[in-house]
Amino acid sequence: MEKFAKETEKLIGTPLSETQIEAFKLFENELLSWNEKFNLTAIREISQIRSKHFLDSLTCALAFGEKKSGRLIDVGTGAGFPGIPLKILIPQLKVTLVESIGKKARFCEHIIHQLGLENVKVIQSRAEDLGQNPEYREKFDWAVARAVANLPILVEYLLPLVRIGGKVIAQKGGSAPAEAHQSDHAIHVLGGRLKQLLPVVIPGVAEERYLVVIDKIGATPRMYPRNSGTPSKKPLS
Repeated sequence: MEKFAKETEKLIGTPLSETQIEAFKLFENELLSWNEKFNLTAIREISQIRSKHFLDSLTCALAFGEKKSGRLIDVGTGAGFPGIPLKILIPQLKVTLVESIGKKARFCEHIIHQLGLENVKVIQSRAEDLGQNPEYREKFDWAVARAVANLPILVEYLLPLVRIGGKVIAQKGGSAPAEAHQSDHAIHVLGGRLKQLLPVVIPGVAEERYLVVIDKIGATPRMYPRNSGTPSKKPLS
């Protein structure tokens, strides 16, 4: 874990406290334990959990800029990535985790309780439904997602949840430049503007990684997101 702490400081520029290191240890142990019964993630080696789950999640902080507080929604969080590592790194964040699969949502609730995290909510739902719910629509400073859908689909999940002036951060692999190009129209229609493609290099991860950062500059039209399942079947183009 000492190596992980050093890699985190080098990557993010922020040293981890002993409390944060202990939180990551507990998260790691619980993930390994639950994985034996529920198959939460295909990654089962400790070194891979630290690089491909923890470090990869924490790279989202590189797109936050000076603002290190506010409301963050993590759509399709799975076993809590990237939302829970970001909450451990930046305790003042108010985090909402969205996951449609029950066993993964239950694990998130379990680990939040085990870690004693405050201002973290788990919602078992589809993003399309939340985007039309006044309680969540255009209420967040950041919407983040990792390995959820191709970008033309993903922006319809995320942009309706972000307030004007907020940001979408989509974690992507080597296809990010092509996906960003394919998403031009969808981003514009949904009230966004592509800000940057931020390449990130993670120790122990050979694959290309990018953060696709999108500014919310205008209100999302009321018809978006469309009904559950429609964005994936008929992506905006």
